[in-house]
Amino acid sequence: MNGNLLTGSLVQLCAVNSVSDAEPFSRWSRDSEFMRLSDASPAQMWTIKQTTEFIEKEFETESPTMFAFSIWTREDNRIVGEIDLSGINWASGESIVGISIGDRNDWGKGYGTDAMRVILRFAFDELNLHRVFLNTFEYNPRAIRSYEKCGFKHEGRQRRVLNRDGKRWDILYMGILREEWEKLES
Repeated sequence: MNGNLLTGSLVQLCAVNSVSDAEPFSRWSRDSEFMRLSDASPAQMWTIKQTTEFIEKEFETESPTMFAFSIWTREDNRIVGEIDLSGINWASGESIVGISIGDRNDWGKGYGTDAMRVILRFAFDELNLHRVFLNTFEYNPRAIRSYEKCGFKHEGRQRRVLNRDGKRWDILYMGILREEWEKLES
């Protein structure tokens, strides 16, 4: 048994904290490319006050259907993103996972892939879930490759639902089952 349940090779997952996390979360919201990669809704900037209030309401209140973490690097102990399991359906044993790496300088360095592997270990070993799923956007090939590396399979798509810069894009649906994850881990 690994004593470092929430630690990967590059990152560790920590409790989301309105004091330490509000400023970077707010700063990241000012990058429209980051916002377009993270959410299907129109990009919206958040002040530090709005972000603090959101964190206190959404993340710092205990919920039986959500586990949220900030992502910190192990090498230099700085926050690089956020990851959460939400909408947990305990009866079916499934949850949606969401992840974002905030600063462009941290994109493509393996932090997201490592954090996803950690949250999957948490989901399957600690929460005893059966399936974890997500959605992403056709125009985000870096995320798609990362999810595939973690074992996610393509399950479907919603065609031409997003309108970005006058072009229509698909939303992709991906999922991983416990037995698929166990094969990767062995």
